[in-house]
Amino acid sequence: MEDKITIIEGPPPTFEIISEGWVLGLNESPSLSDVVVTRLRTFNGPSLVERCHRAWRNNHSISLEYRSDDGLLQQAPIVAARYVDVEDGQLLVLWLRLIDEAIELEIDYDDDFGDEADDDNDLPDMLL
Repeated sequence: MEDKITIIEGPPPTFEIISEGWVLGLNESPSLSDVVVTRLRTFNGPSLVERCHRAWRNNHSISLEYRSDDGLLQQAPIVAARYVDVEDGQLLVLWLRLIDEAIELEIDYDDDFGDEADDDNDLPDMLL
């Protein structure tokens, strides 16, 4: 049985390709894929992370289920998970394995190139 975490409300998630060294160890698979990260607002981060850990302990896979921009239901295997407490609740951080065809690069041209501060208002408003 495959477990899943489903986004039930909000826009499709945005994915960032990760090129950090530790992530390369998560990308063992027979198909060409990239490990990406997405951040989702949630009210139950600890229980969602525990659901991932329970699936992995039992040698099961767990996926993120979401709707793509065209409204189609998509799934991506979760390879790592954690949550972070933020002002408005919790933020679920998921590392996913995406097949190369599913990856779409988003280039953001910002006027504040030197601004290093993260603004929590830029986070997606998704409810799980």
